[in-house]
Amino acid sequence: MAVFSKSQVPQFSVDVYQNEYLPEGGREVNAIVTVTSTGGGTTGGAPLRGASASAAAVPDQVPAAGVVIMVDCSGSMEYPATKLRNAREATAAAVDTLRDGVAFAVVAGTHKALEVYPGGGRLAVADPATRAQAKEALRTLTAGGGTAIGTWLRLADRLLSSSDAAIRHGILLTDGRNEHESPEDLRAALDACTGRFTCDARGVGTDWEVKEVTGIASALLGTADIVADPGGLSADFTNMMENAMGKEVADVSLRLWTPVGVEIKFVKQVAPTVEDLTGRRTEAGPRAGDYPTGSWGDESRDYHICVQVPEAAIGQEMLATRVSLIVPAADGGAPAVLSHGLVRAVWTDDMAASTSINPQVAHYTGQAELAQVIQQGLEARKAGDFGGATAKLGRAVQLAAHSGNEDTAKLLSKVVDVVDAATGTVRLKAKVADADEMTLETRSTKTVRVKK
Repeated sequence: MAVFSKSQVPQFSVDVYQNEYLPEGGREVNAIVTVTSTGGGTTGGAPLRGASASAAAVPDQVPAAGVVIMVDCSGSMEYPATKLRNAREATAAAVDTLRDGVAFAVVAGTHKALEVYPGGGRLAVADPATRAQAKEALRTLTAGGGTAIGTWLRLADRLLSSSDAAIRHGILLTDGRNEHESPEDLRAALDACTGRFTCDARGVGTDWEVKEVTGIASALLGTADIVADPGGLSADFTNMMENAMGKEVADVSLRLWTPVGVEIKFVKQVAPTVEDLTGRRTEAGPRAGDYPTGSWGDESRDYHICVQVPEAAIGQEMLATRVSLIVPAADGGAPAVLSHGLVRAVWTDDMAASTSINPQVAHYTGQAELAQVIQQGLEARKAGDFGGATAKLGRAVQLAAHSGNEDTAKLLSKVVDVVDAATGTVRLKAKVADADEMTLETRSTKTVRVKK
């Protein structure tokens, strides 16, 4: 087990951004909740924002981690011949990035799942010897057979559950569609694995299905991306593993408690990506529910919470919801509260106060719409509805420009010719490379933060 000194234990903070003022008859309350984890002393994510004074420490020791790398070895990995070699090299690079003491395994995925290393239904413990053995075992990987990703995930789950690792993570690489099991089989596997481990998913080349790969990452609270050129796999795998090694607190949830009469309309992660958590609620006692956020290292994420409150008279105020960040207790007792924040509602006849939209709320409402219209525009384009595609993708260009989402703007410019970004006036390109269209679709949910 990796153990960190108390000074290295991550500190969590919750900051709430909202306009709490409602007009007479107003019932909808929106807030952006920023959760920040700092001070863990390992590799981490994006640049951090300032932590509030409400920071709370997690328990003294960082729990052990387990990682399973699932490598597509189906027949299509032979074409081109360099693809499987690149996958082997990328997996070796990921193995080299493993921290000493981390439990790990490598799985070859075809129409069935095979243990490549260490075998015997168990995980190895990373050290110089086991890393060398794992890389030697990768030399035996050959391409052949079909693709049944659900079987890979179920094997990863069995292997991870054989360890006492608290932080459980998978890395999955595929180059093709999941043609050797039904969508229902994959859905059942994802349902069985949800909450048991997180998983980053990557599609290599352009012959895989975006919705399959992004659906895996979404269900298992991981990241999804395209690696169009197999030559980029090693750098991507190294980055993924570095981020996995930076995770220090597992199974963190947002707990929302609401007073009588308050209804939660939605809970969404809105940075660094858009992810709707509303349907993932598990009940946590009277008027309380938990929404999973997965594992954390040094990083910051934003969540959009929307609730409906009862009508009240001018001058009244109420607590709309209490947001707590929790982790389960090792002994099964009451969860530990890492930090908390309050969302308020105040009724006023001051028109300027009640009609003002909080900048964070406005920004992320636009970012969520941006992700939606990109996906709708690409669907319309595939269906031959070029008018609908032009309108949706034009709106996407407008939103990306307004919010300063330069990365998404660049991806959009490969699919449409931008006439006027400010008004969203665009023309569909006559020819679009598969890699460009798939990259835009895969990365459509990536957001940017509010400009300072």
